[in-house]
Amino acid sequence: MRGLGVKAARIAIVVALFAIWEILSRSGIVNPRLLPSASDTLATLGELLQRASVRKDLAVTATEVVTAFALAVPVGALIGFLIAENRYFADVAKPLLFFAFSIPKSIFLPMFILVFGVGFAQKVGFGFFSTIFIVIMSTTTAVESVKVEHLTVARSYGATPMQTAFRVYLPSMLPVLLEALRISMIFNLTGVILAEMYASRDGIGHQIATWGENFQMKQLLAGVLMIAVIAIAFNELVRWVETRCSHWRT
Repeated sequence: MRGLGVKAARIAIVVALFAIWEILSRSGIVNPRLLPSASDTLATLGELLQRASVRKDLAVTATEVVTAFALAVPVGALIGFLIAENRYFADVAKPLLFFAFSIPKSIFLPMFILVFGVGFAQKVGFGFFSTIFIVIMSTTTAVESVKVEHLTVARSYGATPMQTAFRVYLPSMLPVLLEALRISMIFNLTGVILAEMYASRDGIGHQIATWGENFQMKQLLAGVLMIAVIAIAFNELVRWVETRCSHWRT
């Protein structure tokens, strides 16, 4: 019953926000040219999704996001694991990682354009760069959260490295890793969209930038809703995986 109540409260908040949006625009409190009504924006969203060009741009963005994510997660997880397992490496790398993580990644975007040009590699590369630091830091935290007693018991009973990895490390790290995947995907999606908005010939970020430059506010807001729906969909997918893997937790 509590779960249903929480879901009902969330739906009520979303409905209230859309209602306020509609009232502000329809009543003229906010200029409708600057803030088109929610109903008009949703109608525009439906119209845009029927266009082949928009569906193609969504497919391009999805391909770039998935590729960058598939590259950044294993590479970042491996580096994070090595940092957590080697004290000397951790002492050297951790301060540098926090320093690199604190720098806004967007200032490096021109360098990616110079190195990769304008295209798929530039957008995937920047998505990878935007994601890998959070994966490294999250994996390091996850590995450090594994209890030493569990490792000692496994090794004293002669567990192989593979058994230790799948029977001790992975179950202990899983909650932190799944949370990290959610956050990583947000960084990844943001990085790819930013790269598309900055310099690109295709992708939904490029479309949103074009609509913004031409003050096509209905299309711009509809594009923002598209990105929000994609982000929510991935978040719910990871949450579903998390519930399916709950039996692995220690």
